[in-house]
Formats: sequence, structure tokens, C-alpha cells
Amino acid sequence: MTSPASTDRVPPQLSAGPRPAPGPAADEGLARRLRALACTAPLHDLDARKANLAGEYSVYGMAEVALAAIDLVTLNMDFDTGADHDQIVARLIPRIAAQAPQRPVAEHERVARWVLENLINVGSVDRGFRAVYGTFSTDGSYVRRDYDFKLIEEVPGPGGTVYLRTTDEAVNVLVGALDTDVTSAQIAAEVKLEVLINRGRLADAQLAAEQARYRTVQYSETLRRALDATRRNVRAVDWLNSVPDMIAEALDHVADRYRHENAILTNIRKARDETEDAEHKRRAAELVDIVKDCIRRHTQLQSRLLEAGPLFRAEQDRQAFATPMTSSGIDLYGHLVSPVLPLPLEQAVRVTDAFFAHGTGMRTPVAVRVSDLVDILLTPPVEREHLGAEMPEPDLIATPDDSRFSEEQLAAAKELLDLPADAPRRLSGLLAEARRTGDLELPYLVALLSVHAASPAVGTAYRQGEEKLLFAVDDGTELDDPEFGGADLIVGTALLDAAGMAADRTEAA
Repeated sequence: MTSPASTDRVPPQLSAGPRPAPGPAADEGLARRLRALACTAPLHDLDARKANLAGEYSVYGMAEVALAAIDLVTLNMDFDTGADHDQIVARLIPRIAAQAPQRPVAEHERVARWVLENLINVGSVDRGFRAVYGTFSTDGSYVRRDYDFKLIEEVPGPGGTVYLRTTDEAVNVLVGALDTDVTSAQIAAEVKLEVLINRGRLADAQLAAEQARYRTVQYSETLRRALDATRRNVRAVDWLNSVPDMIAEALDHVADRYRHENAILTNIRKARDETEDAEHKRRAAELVDIVKDCIRRHTQLQSRLLEAGPLFRAEQDRQAFATPMTSSGIDLYGHLVSPVLPLPLEQAVRVTDAFFAHGTGMRTPVAVRVSDLVDILLTPPVEREHLGAEMPEPDLIATPDDSRFSEEQLAAAKELLDLPADAPRRLSGLLAEARRTGDLELPYLVALLSVHAASPAVGTAYRQGEEKLLFAVDDGTELDDPEFGGADLIVGTALLDAAGMAADRTEAA
């Protein structure tokens, strides 16, 4: 029996104040579910906004039509191209007509186009959706984050055409998962498919086969994005480790799935031929078509994987040996700063105003469409902190000095290369004099500065007001040195035209 005094005791875990925020693993699971809800929000919003359409559209299930549209776009897009907009609308009309057969065909087409445009989010500037959700940081504070995503996007095609492609988020909405690893999901779906076929549950097996096909499409999208990024900039893709590992894993994946799907296809045909139930025969025939489509997509994916290596090498050659731009860049110091600094403020302002007026690019207006302007004008202002958000203290780390040569060595090399204008010297003599100082690194620095002077930036030095410039010329004499090879350069100093530079500054002002 419990004594009265014991009932007043409070467990330590209850008396220790507020409990801390959940750990990163639990919070990541919550964030995944919140993003999953965000991906389905545009579909629910269609049913909420159908009352705004001019007419009676409450009979239509807009979310159902949206899922059917995502399904059609996913299955009709290819590796290189996407789905045709008008073709998707035409295939949606029979499904919409089944919901309201007494309505006219023009209304069914309007519903199809309205749903498709809302999945593309035509009314927004970037044609994307945004959701806000909260997570806990490592210190236990609540942080709001933005989640930007798209469901169907328009991509350019050959000949000026525009295709539709579904995104990973749309496929996840369709399949019922979020951020799922493509390889593991594909294997799980096909194992599930094989078990269901062996048990004779063909209706559930058809759903599993469709999910496996969606994962195949998603795997192809991953490769397609990597190849498109390579065509734009070969340096933006990690072809040293990430992409080769992905291609090797994908080829193994395709080989395993191809053998697996052929075995499944044999079992489906056997179930179709042996069953007496007409419904089972129909289900089995549909499964045969789906698995054949999976095999076709895997064959296409394999051919693209085999072409990825030659494509990378071709793009590397094309981008590395492309003809450089012939237009010269702007030297801010020589063209603007140096001529403007000696001028009075009244004259300098006119020059800088003209430069920045022509140097800045076009500014995109805030409201591109009238509907955007109306939204901006009708949206109430958001209350903000007077001083803004608190800025975190940066964690500064001193950068180690990993330079090979010291400032003293640089000064000694420049003093050695400070030659009279009428007395150039051989590189071999300069190297021998540098060795006599006893500094083992000084000859390397002298050789580096001399080789760099073989192609001097005369124009830059002229615009920056330099009075003399170090140059080096190769006259064909071979360098006889125990440490260095090549040409025994003639190193000298050239005097620049100071009067001409002053005249140029006056004209620029």
C-alpha cells in the first residue's frame, strides 16, 4: 500500500522543466511527412477552387483528374522527349466525361486544360509551388523552412516544340512515397510483384507493376539530368567518382531487373493461360503489357548508360577546345578607376553614372502579369523586426600561409631582375647569381618570373600607369643549367610611354 507521503513525490523526468526538442532522426521523419503533405496540397486545392470557375463544376473530382494527368504524362514521356500537351488533354477527356456524361465535350476539354494548367502552375512567375514547414535546429529552436517543388514542368523540344515532363515530386505523389531511393524501391516493387503473381492476386499485382514502372521512369530521369548538365558544363558534374559509380550501379541494376522481369513475364503468361476466370485473364493480359513496357524502358535506359561515357568525352573535347570569345573584357582599373581618380567630384560623377547606367543589366519587374500585380497590391504587409533578424557570429579560421616563397625572397628576386633598360641579361646568368646568394629557392622564383615575362601584359601595364615592364625573349639559345631546361631567355626591362599614358587619361576624362 502506498503511503500518503509517497504520492507527493514527482519523478525526476517530470520535474526537470520542459522536454528538449526531438532529435535529428525524429525531426527528419516529421519533415518528410510534411513535404509529402505539401506535394498533395495542389491536388486538394483544385477541388477547393473549382467553385471559382464560371459554371457548375462541383460534379467533377478535380484531384482524381489531376492524378490521372500525372499518370498519363509519366507514362507517355520518353528519355529524350516528354508528353504532348494536346495528346494528354485528349486522353483525359474520356475520363472526365465518365464523371458527367450529360455535359458537353467542350466543358470536358475545359476541365482537362484547367487541371493541366494548374498542375503546371501557369499563373506563377517560376511555375512552381511553395510550402512552409517547421523543424527543430540542433539547439532546440523552431525554424521555418521553405519547400519549393513542381509537379509537371514544360521543357523545350526539337523544332520549337514544348513537352510536358513530371518531376520526382509528382512521381512520389503518384506512387505514395517521398525521397525514396530509386534502386531499393524498384527491387522492393518487383519482389512484391512476383509474390503477388505467385499467390494469384492479379489485381494487387497490377498496382505493384505500375509502381515498378514509375520507379523505372524516375531512374531514367536521374541519368537524363546528369547528361543534360554535362552538355551545358562538363565541370558541373562529378565524372570522376559520382557519375561513373552511378552508371556502374545502374548497369548492374538493369541486368538484374531484366532477368527478373523476364521471369515475372513467364509466370504471368502461365497464370493467364491456366486460369479459367475471365477477369483473371484480363488482369494477366494487362500485366503482360505493363511488364513488357518495363523491359522496353530498361533496354532504353541501358543504351543511354552505354552512351554516357562517349558523350562525356565528346563534350569534354568540345568544351575544352571551343573557340574563345574574341571580345576583350573591361579593365575596371585601367578604363574607369585610374582616369577618374584625379578628376574633381563633379566630373567623376558624370563618368561613373554613365558607366553604371550602361554596365548594369535589365531589371525584371516585380509583377510580370496583371494577376501578380493584383496579388501584390491586395496582400497585407508582413510585420518585420525593426532591426531585422539577428545575424549569427561567423566562425573565422585563420587561413594558413602555404605559399612557397616568402616576401623577402620575392623582394630579392625583383631586385635581381631590376635591370637597366639598355643592358638585358641571359637567364643562365641570372640563375647563377641567384645561387650565389645561398638561397636554394631563389633560382626557382627567378626562373618563374622570367618565364612569366615571356608574355607580358603590355596593355594592362600601360593602362595602369606602369613606367617599365619586364620582358623575356627566346632567341633559340638552349639553356645550359643543372636544374632547369629549355631556352636561355634574354631578360630585360622595357620603358613605357609615360607621356602617352597621360594623354590617354586626359582624353578619357
